[in-house]
Amino acid sequence: MKTIKHILQYGIAGIIIICLFSCELDEYNPSGVTADAVWSTPQGFQTLVNAAYINQRTFYGKEDGIIMGEAGTDIWFRASKSDSYRQLFKYLDFTPDNNSSTKNYWRDLWPGVNMCNAGIERIDDAGFTSEKVKNEKLGELRFLRAFYYWHIVETWGGVMLRTTETKTPELEAKRSPVKDFYNLMIDDLEFAVQWLPVTPENPAEYSRATKKSAMGMLARVLLTRAYYSLDEDNKSEADSYFTRARDIAHATIDSAALWGVYLYPEYADLWDNSPTGNNKNNKEALYIISNSLNPSLNYDINGNRLHLWFMARYSDKPGLKQDIAYGNDEQRRFMPTQFLLDLFDETKDARYSASFQDTWLCNVEAGFTWNEADAAKYGKDASLVGTNIQFGDTALYVTKHAVPDKNIRKYLVIDRDSLFRADTIYTIADIYNPLIKYKDWNLTASNAQPGYNDILVIRLAEMYMIAAEAEFQLGDLTAAANDINVIRTRAAIPGKENDMQISTSDITLDFILDERAREFAGEHIRWFDLKRTRTLVQRIEKYNKDIRIPARLLRKDNGVFENVLLRPVPQTEIDALLNGEEFGQNPGYIE
Repeated sequence: MKTIKHILQYGIAGIIIICLFSCELDEYNPSGVTADAVWSTPQGFQTLVNAAYINQRTFYGKEDGIIMGEAGTDIWFRASKSDSYRQLFKYLDFTPDNNSSTKNYWRDLWPGVNMCNAGIERIDDAGFTSEKVKNEKLGELRFLRAFYYWHIVETWGGVMLRTTETKTPELEAKRSPVKDFYNLMIDDLEFAVQWLPVTPENPAEYSRATKKSAMGMLARVLLTRAYYSLDEDNKSEADSYFTRARDIAHATIDSAALWGVYLYPEYADLWDNSPTGNNKNNKEALYIISNSLNPSLNYDINGNRLHLWFMARYSDKPGLKQDIAYGNDEQRRFMPTQFLLDLFDETKDARYSASFQDTWLCNVEAGFTWNEADAAKYGKDASLVGTNIQFGDTALYVTKHAVPDKNIRKYLVIDRDSLFRADTIYTIADIYNPLIKYKDWNLTASNAQPGYNDILVIRLAEMYMIAAEAEFQLGDLTAAANDINVIRTRAAIPGKENDMQISTSDITLDFILDERAREFAGEHIRWFDLKRTRTLVQRIEKYNKDIRIPARLLRKDNGVFENVLLRPVPQTEIDALLNGEEFGQNPGYIE
């Protein structure tokens, strides 16, 4: 049977009725079977539930999603100082008409919401004879609706909150308060926590939402919700949400062993993406978006392409060529800021070497011999002319530290002074310390683009950090330090565990955000972290001085840089509304 993979899209104007996704339905449907008929049996309804997962895959593991989640923050800049994606990396020319990632993100999230609404509305007519089974399916749909809506409301704010299926074009839209989104999401996730199973019925379908997924997402949602109460100076209400976030995070931690979930002993184990490693069915993951080793079974032929975006250009450097071990370096997007690299003390924190590459060995069988032209090009001392780098020798070393004798080392050295000056990127750098969390050892060609790795969306370590942040906001610095120390103990180089411990005097919101950067760099979450804590502008201005945010996005409201904390609604969507002027654009994006 052919699989229906093409999902019709809709935006505000609702240019979709409903879409079918089923591995049981032929693309050619001469019988005229409708969604109502297919979804009226438990077996048919399962195809609807399956379809509700699809739209996650349009941004997790894809270029638009990682750029929306990580670009324009304190820890990344555009590789090679390229001007592409300048709207999200640099906030330049960021208008409602001028950003494909924002448009794609909007286009892809709403069909997911609509599919969930369709299932939630129709489940009572699907013929389930077991209340437990019915509520498990409903739990999946309500988890996914909350998942989609969290991304929507955090990206665009209080746009339209829809809880019913859109079957015909919607030509009018009304904005809803952000609190209403959160009330729905919390209610959905609490239902999901109650009814989702501990493990999927079919172990091979490990990327389905389960109880641990719902608890992890609920903790994240409750923590985020608390800051909206702080915006209103409603400390008591904020504390109630911080308390609930802490309690759910701790409950998740306390239940982890029952679910077979745990922190890997070493941070590097978490990112062992080798064919016999930990990527498939990762034991630290609370929620996974899976990718098959058979490309034809994935949502699209691209699979997971995260292995491309954080690469550095090594293949044109002396003694090196592109190979599978070092990855495809042709589609670089992200370069770490000096600030991100400096956050790590690699003498005691093993997360640095597990996250970033600094050494490349010569992979050219004939080796490399320095000549006068190359020595001059790379700033090498003339005495190196005629010196050989043999296969397997160090060919390239990139470091965040200064290397005074780099000109006389026989391999190429790119050091701190080669990359950064006065906290800005000094050169149009194409070689830097690349993030290696997403290395894909299942690739069969050095220039391969489609990848096979699963994507860790929520993992157990985040629960410790959510609990710590909530404890900090509640004033319990001892509890916050204890939670963070669990993460830092795991992160320590063996024998350095005591050196990695922190005390109550270390606990500040800045420290928590620094620790989240060390732990979660590149994991689709940094922009949301800085948006949640209302620190985006301050930390960009302090730590990523290559970004100059335009004044129109810097309007303050009660001390918060409000405009830049939202992205523009695609103007084509507003123009399609009969009440587009009333619906309006997000502030700061109207010239």
